Amino acid sequence: MIILTTSAAAQSISVIPRSYLTTFDLSIRDDSTNVEVIYNITNALNEGNYLNFFNTFSPVLVENHFYDLKLTSNGEVIFKDRVFCTDQDIDQLNNDYYNLNLNEYLNYNGYDNTYKVR
Repeated sequence: MIILTTSAAAQSISVIPRSYLTTFDLSIRDDSTNVEVIYNITNALNEGNYLNFFNTFSPVLVENHFYDLKLTSNGEVIFKDRVFCTDQDIDQLNNDYYNLNLNEYLNYNGYDNTYKVR
């Protein structure tokens, strides 16, 4: 799964496709609204086993929505994956995982009588 943000700036995407091409179409479909947007990617680079490229999503992606991502070239699908959009900092190497209830409830610690927002 690919994690993207709601940023209006260009976002980096790295994939391991079936074919390493520098020009292809990126299709992204919102699972909630079934709206699909297609982008023409012309700036892809091969770096090791990865195909890296940047894309600016317009309209911007919606927080907490899932998307279907598909890369195609001449009608041939070269890559498919799921995308989740969140603005939370996620870094599994530092044990920063997605928190479904971030800032949604209070945690009561009966020992020191304080409430902590999680």
